[in-house]
Amino acid sequence: MLDHLGIDVGDIACSTEFYLKALAPLGYGIVMEVGAAETGHGAAVGFGVPGGNPEDFQSGKPSFWIGGGAAASSAPVHVAFLAPSRDAVHAFYHAALAAGGKDNGPPGLRPHYHANYYAAFVLDPDGNNIEAVCHAAA
Repeated sequence: MLDHLGIDVGDIACSTEFYLKALAPLGYGIVMEVGAAETGHGAAVGFGVPGGNPEDFQSGKPSFWIGGGAAASSAPVHVAFLAPSRDAVHAFYHAALAAGGKDNGPPGLRPHYHANYYAAFVLDPDGNNIEAVCHAAA
């Protein structure tokens, strides 16, 4: 449904470092960076699946953006990243905490969403609720 999502961050360098470390276990990395000349207000960093496989429409395309140069919004947002496995959810959680994130819900089943909803939640440096979720059965 969505092509991409962008959020403003208070410190682009700090948030870039956080997301690089937190998203690496999920297979995501930086796929594009642009400056103020392109955005009209500040630098932006686009994360996605690295690579350039023309057969995979998501490969090499940024689908999650962070942008600096503007104050982070006053209301935190919730972003959920798809994890390929439950082990990847654990790896995301520990990497995000090691990168300075704050616990907002350890890895585990959330059966109130559905029977196989396995997720972990971490607050990023701006207080946004960042989630990794795996929908596969154990």
